[in-house]
Amino acid sequence: MDDFETKLAELAVRVGLNLKEGQEIFLTAHVDHLPLVRAIAKAAYRAGASGVFPVFSDDELSLARLRYGNEAALNHAPRWFFDAVARAFDEGAARLAITGTDPGLFGEIPPEKVGKHMQATREAYRPMLERISEFRINWTIVGYPAQGWAKAVFPDLPEDEALEALKTAIAKATRLNETDPVAAWRRRADELTARARYLSEQNFDALHFRGPGTDLVVGLAEGHLWQGGWGQAKNGVKCLPNIPTEEVFTMPHRDRVDGVVRATMPFSLNGVLVKGLTVRFRDGVAVEVQAEEGQKAVEALLSADEGAKRLGEVALVPADSGVRQAGVLFLNTLFDENAASHIAFGQAYAENLKDADALTPEARAQKGMNQSQVHQDWMIGSEAMDVDGVRQDGTRVPLMRRGQWVFEVA
Repeated sequence: MDDFETKLAELAVRVGLNLKEGQEIFLTAHVDHLPLVRAIAKAAYRAGASGVFPVFSDDELSLARLRYGNEAALNHAPRWFFDAVARAFDEGAARLAITGTDPGLFGEIPPEKVGKHMQATREAYRPMLERISEFRINWTIVGYPAQGWAKAVFPDLPEDEALEALKTAIAKATRLNETDPVAAWRRRADELTARARYLSEQNFDALHFRGPGTDLVVGLAEGHLWQGGWGQAKNGVKCLPNIPTEEVFTMPHRDRVDGVVRATMPFSLNGVLVKGLTVRFRDGVAVEVQAEEGQKAVEALLSADEGAKRLGEVALVPADSGVRQAGVLFLNTLFDENAASHIAFGQAYAENLKDADALTPEARAQKGMNQSQVHQDWMIGSEAMDVDGVRQDGTRVPLMRRGQWVFEVA
């Protein structure tokens, strides 16, 4: 564990970004992530980076706006900043995000305040989101402990012990304990890419999820493609967008999702912890939403725009994934979405649609692609979940039983 930061930094730079000589890195992190940021800078410059430019967040600064800011402050987001970063992407910069903050940071802030500021931020963020969701750049996300996150995951441990326990869990989930983590992730990326390719070849019309509290049919977009493992960015760089990653994912049809689904894990939504979420869909739209905790936060998310009530992603993850074997509920989407199959409200990824670059926004929508300012994953898989692929003629093909794959890929 003494070289935790060094190993994670090497993974982020050499596998996650697959950084090319001369590239800049735009990096976002929490102030508690500084040790990893420094390690990433060293790894990046050794790999030939031309510059590493971090932007830091801080819990007290984030809370100050929401507690003391007036209406103008809540409704303001620096468009000049997001436009500048979008320009950096257009000029060849890579994107690296470090996640790992207090999942309940805004739990005591009125949801309408949080929602108002998040809406302003989402609107200003759109130029960046477009370049990321269109995969115009190589990008990746990794996780690193922060005090608030560690305390939320291990509330009964003293602060220092909680941080070490979380670091140990992250090391296991990200394969840092293996002899050569870089080689291990390259193999895993190859495996996931092969599984995604096989599923694309099947050209299923829909997926059917069945489990406790869940009976959901997710129609798939016309010309959908499965992705997983390596991602091919339009700047020519093959990268691994998430570390860890255990998913294969594709594009739902925005109008063809029907049934009821229950979340199998809590998740953090804009600093509010959501528990016990159940949603009923009709013709693609979330028409009934109930949560044991965080109801108002979910309602605020779904009111962001018309597409927020629809799905933009569906992903399959086996119940014995490497992240699940870490034995920790991380309360962080990067990790928990790779411990269970999941769906996402909001924006779909163009990489999941065949020939998306040649299609107008209207043509994409006709094929089923959803558009939104938001993208929020939440977990629905478990050891009790069965998943079938459904063909155009109604033939059903078992994909998962009790949360495990029932087919192998050569």
